[in-house]
Amino acid sequence: MNLDKELRISKKLAIKAGKAIMKIYEDSFDIEYKSDESPITLADKISNEIIINKLKEEFPAYAILSEECEDDLSRLSNDLCWIVDPLDGTKEFIKKNGEFTVNIALSHKNSVVLGVIYLPATKELYYAAKGIGAFYDFDFTSTKIAVSNRIENIRVMMSRSHATDKLKELIDCNSHRISEVKKAGSSLKGCLIAKGQADVYYRFSPTKEWDTAAMQCIVEAAGGIFKQIDGTEMLYNRENTLNDKGFYILNNMENRLC
Repeated sequence: MNLDKELRISKKLAIKAGKAIMKIYEDSFDIEYKSDESPITLADKISNEIIINKLKEEFPAYAILSEECEDDLSRLSNDLCWIVDPLDGTKEFIKKNGEFTVNIALSHKNSVVLGVIYLPATKELYYAAKGIGAFYDFDFTSTKIAVSNRIENIRVMMSRSHATDKLKELIDCNSHRISEVKKAGSSLKGCLIAKGQADVYYRFSPTKEWDTAAMQCIVEAAGGIFKQIDGTEMLYNRENTLNDKGFYILNNMENRLC
């Protein structure tokens, strides 16, 4: 499956959306709240508009699932579905700590085959596609990335805004194996594991497909492991978009915590 065009356009769109996000980030902005009490800003909306309009233009036959669009369940009959989070880490955006991302992924027959994650505040780009591996672009340099080979003194990621008691207990129980606990927002956590700067991340609280799709593609293409908490595969373009089982990311199966 040749994904050259899809990858090229996804990367450009993530960067373009990121520039629009930063214009709002550097100014003052209003915060609204959706029915689930999650925050939304003008940056979420403008980024979504930039990405979705261009994807529809370039790939009219593909379905689209986005956090900021009304869900059209006709997507379930389409083998190809874009999965978009136009601003992952809105809470981090509001806090102005820079740890927010633009996530664009493509699923084919329920498996994610392309992932692009852009960090607008630092201009870092992570991307992967089936068959080519995972890459990190910064300052006009592209580097192929891979997970670390650590199985001792492991570095564990923790969400900056969504850490749970269950995760804290897991870390405490495995403290003898852990050398460092790192906090980060959004899908940046998975990117750091893919780049070899961390080794383990557990998420027990629910997420949505658009939170994990691009990150999963990048992690797996970098040689990492991404599974639901019960060890089953995470599938995409589902009728129920809630990832209610939680998930874990590992550099090596030997580092599965218990």
